[in-house]
Amino acid sequence: KSSVQTIGEEQLQNPYTELLVLKGHRDIVRFLVQIDDCRFASAGDDGIVFLWNAQTGEKLLELHGHTHKITAIAPFSSSDASEEKHLILTASADRTVIVWDCTSGRQVQKVSCFHSTVKCLTVLQRLDVWLSGGSDLCVWNRKLDLLCKTSHLTDAGISALVELPKNCVAAAVGKELIIFRLIASNDGSEGWNVLEVKRLVDHQDNILSLVSVNDLTFVTGSHVGELIVWDALDWTKQASECNFWDSTVHPDVQSEIKLSQSPNETSVQHVTSDEE
Repeated sequence: KSSVQTIGEEQLQNPYTELLVLKGHRDIVRFLVQIDDCRFASAGDDGIVFLWNAQTGEKLLELHGHTHKITAIAPFSSSDASEEKHLILTASADRTVIVWDCTSGRQVQKVSCFHSTVKCLTVLQRLDVWLSGGSDLCVWNRKLDLLCKTSHLTDAGISALVELPKNCVAAAVGKELIIFRLIASNDGSEGWNVLEVKRLVDHQDNILSLVSVNDLTFVTGSHVGELIVWDALDWTKQASECNFWDSTVHPDVQSEIKLSQSPNETSVQHVTSDEE
């Protein structure tokens, strides 16, 4: 038996049963994204994108085009009303972004004008644009025309992006969380301007994760295990926790963080573990 097939025996607390082992990648797989109800894509450090049948595990397509590891991937549905076309965007350490047709596997278009690696991609379907984050934040239309971009932020660049209400996005830049707002151009064109509206500096270490929970809430997590819950409308901190890895402090007491929401109280509880 291989080590993959006996993972259930090795991890006695593993509640999952492996149904299929999908092989194809030659290096670490870092991204999995759903394309539709029947297909998903995987990508990682080998620079290859695989499309899989989610029901059978069959490998459908193998997409080659990047020369370095893939750093971001995002589904990108077509706006053509006559035909629903599923596309995906991929960014790579080779400083390119490629648009792929998920049906044929062909490259639809390739952008190679970046001065640094694009580390994150976000599609704003409602505004019919997509964003790339690296040393700056760029706004693109579906034709891959650059509509606007910010000035150079930092050499480290934007590590994560998430869409917020009111045409806003949150960008993780090192320890900071920067809120940007997209503003339509006044000249009647399809152009946009991007405006920095706020910087949040509550994290003590670099932000590694940025996740939207719902229309009203998003969450950030840092390298040292900090977790902060934010209001997506006014960007205020609702709750935080930074003691996930310290089980020696009051091991028999559950710490509770209450959010100041009245008259109905809401709480986020830290559940302790026996470390098994």
